[in-house]
Amino acid sequence: MENHGNIYALLKREVLNLLRHPIYISCMVVLPLLVTLFFTSLMNEGQPVEMPIGVVDDDNTTVTRKLTRMIDGFQSSAVVAHYPTVEEARKAMQRNEVYGFIYFPEHLTQDLLSARQPRMSIYYSNTSLTAGALLYKEMKVLCTLGSAAVGQSTLQAKGATPEQTMALLQPITLDTHYIGNPWVNYNIYLSTMLVPTCLLLFVFLITVYSLGTEIKFDTHKQWLALAGNNFALALFTKLLPQSLIFITTMLFSMVYMFGVLHFPAPGGVWNLLLLGILSVIAAQGFAVFMFGLIPSLRMSMSICSLWGVLSFSMVGTTFPIFAMDAPLQALSWLFPMRHYYLIYQLCVFNDYPLTDALPSIIALLTFTILPAFVIRRMKKAFYEYGYQP
Repeated sequence: MENHGNIYALLKREVLNLLRHPIYISCMVVLPLLVTLFFTSLMNEGQPVEMPIGVVDDDNTTVTRKLTRMIDGFQSSAVVAHYPTVEEARKAMQRNEVYGFIYFPEHLTQDLLSARQPRMSIYYSNTSLTAGALLYKEMKVLCTLGSAAVGQSTLQAKGATPEQTMALLQPITLDTHYIGNPWVNYNIYLSTMLVPTCLLLFVFLITVYSLGTEIKFDTHKQWLALAGNNFALALFTKLLPQSLIFITTMLFSMVYMFGVLHFPAPGGVWNLLLLGILSVIAAQGFAVFMFGLIPSLRMSMSICSLWGVLSFSMVGTTFPIFAMDAPLQALSWLFPMRHYYLIYQLCVFNDYPLTDALPSIIALLTFTILPAFVIRRMKKAFYEYGYQP
């Protein structure tokens, strides 16, 4: 009964502590929800649209004006300016007024009709990789369509049927299928990684902060006395309310993305629920382990911050892990966010059985039990060490 009383008193203390300090509610509820809304609304269109481009038209014929209207009608691009020279268009691109421009040289139409293979130049900025890649794709399509339109008109003038014309212009047709994300929606591709990674970063920081401030503000003696000097019990009751709040926040963000925004989740609700719980407690376990190794509030928060920021690269969405150097591939196993993404990709997004993600599930469970290896060192730090700024 005494232990039950201690547990109740400890839980009450931790809940009041969370309510008393605004930093906890801010970092556990408010900021994660704002991050969820921010990233999902930022890419609400799915892909960047109406990105500004320019045109330098030295030919100024009906053909080049038609090509200009065609590129303006594409989804990702919008013609916002016509420049008299390539030099002015280049300076405009350097000032970030446009992401790229097309140059129609003089006599382009005449050379096209005479089959002299004229050169139409495209310039684009790769400073923004996504914008550059999308505009390059659309401007390259424009070049292909322009030459195909002239070829089609020439062949039809010579008496070729539409079927014969298409057979000559496009002898092989592609039947493309985008698996899992047929809309090529960047929101689905990126928000499902950015939002959980940000949330798990908050888990890192708040877990370490809640432990370090006990020493900093000299409240650890009262905390441990309330637990009957049972450090494991004190640690468990400190983390339990945080776990429940973080899991609730994680599940809310999942409900918003997969329920309200209808992101594809063929793996079902139970896999999402398991993933949310596992990832939160694994991140807490990792943070406690880091604090146990370096029982300093400043240093342990710095390491957790660094680990969380590196996770955005080591998750493997923007750059695949298998393309990295071997040491980085091995290092990726030490990031809880990497295993979150692997389980999501396999079992939620592609609906594979959980056994296919078993190594990542075991890795998250391993992160969860890591505090057991440093609990003696942590106990010594709380009883013997003072606060080190």
